[in-house]
Amino acid sequence: MNDNLNPEKPHLRLRAFRAIDEPRTCELFIEGHTNVLTSIGVTKVTSSRHEWQYNPAAFVIVVESLDGEQVYGGARVHVAGGTQPLPIEEATGAMDNKIFEIVWKYAQQGTGEICGLWNSPELAGFGIGSPLLIRTGIALCTQIGLHSLFALCAPYTVKPVVNSGMELIHEVGNEGTFYYPKLDLVATAMMLKNVTDMPLAKEEDRAAIWEMRQYPNNLKIDKLKDKDIVIDLQLEIPNLYKWDLAQTIASANKKFLEKAVDLKDLSFF
Repeated sequence: MNDNLNPEKPHLRLRAFRAIDEPRTCELFIEGHTNVLTSIGVTKVTSSRHEWQYNPAAFVIVVESLDGEQVYGGARVHVAGGTQPLPIEEATGAMDNKIFEIVWKYAQQGTGEICGLWNSPELAGFGIGSPLLIRTGIALCTQIGLHSLFALCAPYTVKPVVNSGMELIHEVGNEGTFYYPKLDLVATAMMLKNVTDMPLAKEEDRAAIWEMRQYPNNLKIDKLKDKDIVIDLQLEIPNLYKWDLAQTIASANKKFLEKAVDLKDLSFF
């Protein structure tokens, strides 16, 4: 474990921001995430491309040292209509183009995707990746204005996203599953259709997410998975007055109509 961390009881900060506002922290996120992917033999993943740091519709969550110099884990929430398709579209669209229509449908009220979730080996077993980062991504949706949220899950994240209220997208792939990012790995397409009420969530998860929403900057976690750890929350997204969800939705419409499908295939127009 890093010399600056107490191995018996690490003290960290959980923080959220818009990617374009903090290029330095984005670079630390990329470095840490790349190291984790490389360690498991994954070198080419669409969601690990770095264009997201310039995407005005990408929001970042980091677990970092108190001085902000080390990032030990993180995740992102991408909003449909930014400068990139959602990662789930990039990853699975060539295998099943129905994903474009599904995303577009939910983009009309504001949708996004939680993606890029990772945590460093130094904090393995503390519950940073799941459930903490998954719950945090869902909690942020109300600040951003989203009504729904997608996820493309590795096998070990399926259970925690189900606990948080997500359900399988049966209409795509092989009953919601794909071989991705390589043939011996299975990814599962999931979705939370109501991020506000989370009707299918386990009570423990729903309560934790609601608490994050009520006290984004005034909450301290002192235990995860029965392990002692101190995490100060700073989840109020800075500069959110510059964020325009309506404009992003309009952009999602335009991109879908131009690129994703043929107009004659749209029965719901």
